[in-house]
Amino acid sequence: MHKTNAIRILNAKQIPHTIHTYEVDEDDLSGETVARKIGATEESVFKTLVTTGDKTGINIFCIPVAAELNLKKAASASGNKKIEMIKVKDLFTLTGYVRGGCSPIGMKKNFPTFIEETCQLFDKIFVSAGVRGMQLSISPLDLMNISDAKFADLI
Repeated sequence: MHKTNAIRILNAKQIPHTIHTYEVDEDDLSGETVARKIGATEESVFKTLVTTGDKTGINIFCIPVAAELNLKKAASASGNKKIEMIKVKDLFTLTGYVRGGCSPIGMKKNFPTFIEETCQLFDKIFVSAGVRGMQLSISPLDLMNISDAKFADLI
């Protein structure tokens, strides 16, 4: 199995997690498809979005795959007046991850990170393990601690 930065960090810090692999369809990288392939609810599978804010620069937001990031709530949570999504072509350069395989754990730099507060309704949530075709399940509290994140109302 391919060990990603995210998995190496979790192993090194002895944080409990489980790895779930699935077949990747390059034409359908949607989170809803990922949830179905790993047998999880869409509410418990979180996508990682990378934005840039007018005051704080790069910010990371984790929200359920079927949800849409509320830009006003995200800006408020991150101390910005305005935020916008980064361009997909800039994703790898900034994070070290590609679209469909962006994990909130183990990016090239530690960016301010925010996780949709509804994650706390679950014992475990799923986030990308750092490559397409691999998700990891982790407790929301462990994810918050390892990514130095804050829970916030983002959707």
